[in-house]
Amino acid sequence: MEDVSLSTIRGIGPARLKAFEAAGIRSVRDLVMFLPRDYRDLSAFTPLCELRPGEAYSVHVRVAGEVSQRRARKLVITKVYVTDGSETMAVVWYNQPWLKDQLTRDRELMLYGRCEARGGSLQLSSPTIEQETGLIPVYRSISGVPPKAVRQSVEAALKVCEGQWPDELPESIRRRYGLCERNFAMRNAHFPDSREALETARRRIAFEELLLYQVAISLCRHSGEPGVQIASSDADLAEYWSKMPFPPTGAQRRVLQEIANDMRTPNAMARMVQGDVGSGKTAVAFGAIYLAVRGGYQAALMAPTEVLARQHYEGAKAMLEPLGMKAGLLVGSLTQKQHRIAHEAIASGEWDVVIGTHALITEGVEYKNLGLTVTDEQHRFGVRQRTELSRKGAAPNVLVMSATPIPRTLSLILYGDLDISIIDELPPGRKGVKTRIVPEDRRQGMYGFLRSEVQKGRQVYVVCPLVEESEAVDALPAEVVYENLRTRDLPDLRIELVHGRMKAADKDAVLEKFRKGEADVLVSTTVIEVGVNVPNASVMVVENAERFGLAQLHQLRGRVGRGSDEAWCFLMAEPNERLKFLASTTDGFRIAQKDMELRGPGDLFGTRQSGSIVCGVGTLAGDTQLLKLVHDEARSLLRDRDSADAQAVIRMAEEAYVQKFRDAAIN
Repeated sequence: MEDVSLSTIRGIGPARLKAFEAAGIRSVRDLVMFLPRDYRDLSAFTPLCELRPGEAYSVHVRVAGEVSQRRARKLVITKVYVTDGSETMAVVWYNQPWLKDQLTRDRELMLYGRCEARGGSLQLSSPTIEQETGLIPVYRSISGVPPKAVRQSVEAALKVCEGQWPDELPESIRRRYGLCERNFAMRNAHFPDSREALETARRRIAFEELLLYQVAISLCRHSGEPGVQIASSDADLAEYWSKMPFPPTGAQRRVLQEIANDMRTPNAMARMVQGDVGSGKTAVAFGAIYLAVRGGYQAALMAPTEVLARQHYEGAKAMLEPLGMKAGLLVGSLTQKQHRIAHEAIASGEWDVVIGTHALITEGVEYKNLGLTVTDEQHRFGVRQRTELSRKGAAPNVLVMSATPIPRTLSLILYGDLDISIIDELPPGRKGVKTRIVPEDRRQGMYGFLRSEVQKGRQVYVVCPLVEESEAVDALPAEVVYENLRTRDLPDLRIELVHGRMKAADKDAVLEKFRKGEADVLVSTTVIEVGVNVPNASVMVVENAERFGLAQLHQLRGRVGRGSDEAWCFLMAEPNERLKFLASTTDGFRIAQKDMELRGPGDLFGTRQSGSIVCGVGTLAGDTQLLKLVHDEARSLLRDRDSADAQAVIRMAEEAYVQKFRDAAIN
């Protein structure tokens, strides 16, 4: 299809053109490919009496009283009661004072918003006032362009492109999998004629994108050069495990064996190790480092934060230095002199193992003979950072670790360039974290429990979804919770605050203070989700738990229960099915599968990284059957590359993804 400038769309002037371009939308084609992240179903309304906290609903109501408006801190709070005959309920808006004149008594409204529990009763929080019915697309927000304007621009772009999408996917593949025609798919993905048409459209788009992504990843991966070959024997593995202070699980032995087998081959290893919190990934990574150094090479381990890098460094000194291996630390906060000494030790080979943050990949860091790179918490790094570390050597072996459990079928798609190992066994004696849902009326009782835990010498995390009060989100921010605990609820305890807006040095100082036991309670945003290892912490409190994904809650829960004490996780929220599911299981892979079905993989990972998550995965993330079909079709096409179907798909994949991957240096 011939591409057309965005400026031809009515309503897109210079300012909006700039805003769209900042979001990566530079043409009419890009705008049509900007698919909805969700849909509001305004085709059916839910009675107020059936609303449950934590869920979003469409309701058809009548204004039943006078509007009230008050100020609280930086907020203007507008409140009115509405009814639909089945129930009367409060509706609250934040910093939208103009609504007061619109909410006249007896006016009928179609509202769409989240139901929340406040003060023992339910309310709708900041719902949108809708004018249309049916399935309404919801797009990712674009700064400077109102949601309604985004929708109108997409609708205009679709009219420009109507009937002009050539269907390059071979007809035989479309017939085999019952896929609809592309023009029908694009139109109904944005403005569906019905729910059935939407599902048909989404399936077609998801199938094509996933297929092209899989083929492109394979084309890149198999064009790689031979890598560092590291010899080892089964006796070396047995010797490593015999020197550890604990017996390995069967899963740890199996995964380290898979890594050793990879490193023995002439091709560079590219393997991901997944394991739930507490499964022993670090011991496996240190085992790979042990084999690399024993084979005559250096190894580098990159962590996303200085706190986690320092923890790994201390672990390496404890576990690897007794085996005759010299470990060193390279992080951004070192002095100029310390940086110079570190660079010299790395270049000369004095340090066998280098542990650090992204400082490991900065210009000027030269390795003597890098044979293995390990990246911890892979989803916190972009593809480019992982690759830049591996480029510090002559095609070293690459190992990435993640404590974010990912269903295996999704792993095949997201990390098609990596082999997957799963540590699916916890060490014996590891206690599960007891999880309880705590509604607001039981808060003070919970605070009493926290005080008793601290009196026993233990520590507590309190995690909040926001740093400070927000105009749009009704949730307890970390700053408010910190002040309440410090001055009112737990004034006798030592309480600290940490969040992502703090300077890195200040943040690390607070985390270190907590780690050393110099603070009883740490109030935090999700900056503590990854990498803080405080065995003495026995309680995790999550404020507004309904605002977090299941996988993220499971990650947070994993911050406690790392010692021998009984551990607890309290979810501050009204009970709902999602949270009840989390409280019923500690199996990270079951939780990840459920979270993916409910939210999609973008939320599963917390961040969207270049080259990792394509639109198709987000479109039908929970359809594991489709993921398997696509995976098998991609393998089938690549086995018969000379066929007309394979050639057509390879050509499409190269146009869509291969150059992007090469630009990101995946290969």
